[in-house]
Amino acid sequence: MPDDSELIARAQAWLAEDPDPDTREELAKLIDSGDTEELAARFGGTLQFGTAGLRGELGAGPMRMNRSVVIRAAAGLAAYLKATNQTDGPVVIGYDARYKSEDFARDTAAVMTGAGIDAAVLPRPLPTPVLAFAIRHLGAVAGVEVTASHNPPRDNGYKVYLGDGSQIVPPADAEIAAQIDAIASLHDVPRPETGWQTLADDVLNAYLARTDAVLAPGSPRTARTVYTAMHGVGKETLLAAFERAGFPAPVLVAEQAEPDPDFPTVAFPNPEEPGAMDLSFAKAREVDPDLIIANDPDADRCAAAVKDTTDGRTDWRMLRGDEVGALLAAHLVRRGARGTFAESIVSSSLLGRIAEKAGLPYEETLTGFKWIARVDGLRYGYEEALGYCVDPEGVRDKDGITAALLLTELASELKEQGLTLLDLLDDLAVEHGLHATDQLSVRVEDLSLIADAMRRLREQPPTALAGLAVTKAEDLTRGTEKLPPTDGLRYTLDGARVIVRPSGTEPKLKCYLEVVVPVSAKADLPAARAKAADLLAAIKRDLSVAAGI
Repeated sequence: MPDDSELIARAQAWLAEDPDPDTREELAKLIDSGDTEELAARFGGTLQFGTAGLRGELGAGPMRMNRSVVIRAAAGLAAYLKATNQTDGPVVIGYDARYKSEDFARDTAAVMTGAGIDAAVLPRPLPTPVLAFAIRHLGAVAGVEVTASHNPPRDNGYKVYLGDGSQIVPPADAEIAAQIDAIASLHDVPRPETGWQTLADDVLNAYLARTDAVLAPGSPRTARTVYTAMHGVGKETLLAAFERAGFPAPVLVAEQAEPDPDFPTVAFPNPEEPGAMDLSFAKAREVDPDLIIANDPDADRCAAAVKDTTDGRTDWRMLRGDEVGALLAAHLVRRGARGTFAESIVSSSLLGRIAEKAGLPYEETLTGFKWIARVDGLRYGYEEALGYCVDPEGVRDKDGITAALLLTELASELKEQGLTLLDLLDDLAVEHGLHATDQLSVRVEDLSLIADAMRRLREQPPTALAGLAVTKAEDLTRGTEKLPPTDGLRYTLDGARVIVRPSGTEPKLKCYLEVVVPVSAKADLPAARAKAADLLAAIKRDLSVAAGI
């Protein structure tokens, strides 16, 4: 860590280049007050550019998200594109409605223009899938989406795609990072005031026309929904897609319908987080829909909730991402879908069972749609964190809009038969075994706690969890026959599976648990669910002890 005088010198040099009056004022106050602890948090290193691009808290300094960091990232991307002769098309840029997102998008367009690369900016804050679609639709050489997705309000991020429409993977991330590191001064980066194109609604309209293709011609469109945009940018696009499809207009959760970078009704704007869906449940109790649909703030994720009866009490509950993943897969199989079904290793193994029975190819990938989208012949891909790719020819990424359409079509078909999504989940459990999943997720302030837990598990791997013997322990940093190396651990147990990994986008240690309980008839499901719940709770408890968390 640099000493105090070096910190002050670094901060003053940064201040001299900072183009943003907001962060200049913030940094000047820190320097004047001599707050070396805060300066150390901002100048003790740099925000690392990786396969998730950049993501971090807004503020001044190289360890925060700000215009200086974004200009350097854009200049590094431009240099990489030129060095690899990928300049025969535009770079298309999208952004969400978070603080500074539009500024970061405009800076990126200016940097590309200054580097002699055509740039095109989406007309306003729009869902991330629209940007992912636009890349291939426009023949772009790269795409940038300014978003922090479902991170806390104080964060923003910078996601990079290449011309195939997929997010970057190694070695492109390291090569771009090297170009970023080579930028000595912002004064060396030309940033003209004009010269890029601001797109009209043609791209959005083309995306919406494409959404029609995910539905079967003439399918029922009767399911009624409650919808929340979680203070993000999904509402207008989703409503337009639902109207085109002929579904009943979703009933909006008004308090969360419009973009708001403060996300005032939620602690974390992620449908998976406790409390985030409370307003949706309240609206559903009021209007009694068939289904609740939620997008995260950039609308690349789709969550769903259904009415469920437990212990004689009926209320709304969230479906797990793995449950939605299985439902969409079963729906596509019923419709005769061909091609490869794929998922990340942390998702439920039920998808593999569904694909195998249907005679379809199946692939597992590392975590993230940057890997899933690259599977040869992909027809459907998902991962448990509410991400679904149901139209890979249109969007090579997760897409919360088309996933919502497909799920509502399925709910409509079941409704016509007097059935629900839960009935289909029961049928899948009887057919393939009850696949129950859960997650142990630990958010930390000190990242060293995550490293300590991973080291402890590597040095003293568990031999049993919940009384189930660990039959295979894999350190995924070594890679496998089918997977490149990644920082993760996988334990195979008799009737269960556990994967432990640090989150790539948040300060979390994430542990993904699955148990499989055979079921011979629907009457056996309550006992199977109780057994699965007990096993998952015991695995969580034992794993916490083993990891020291």
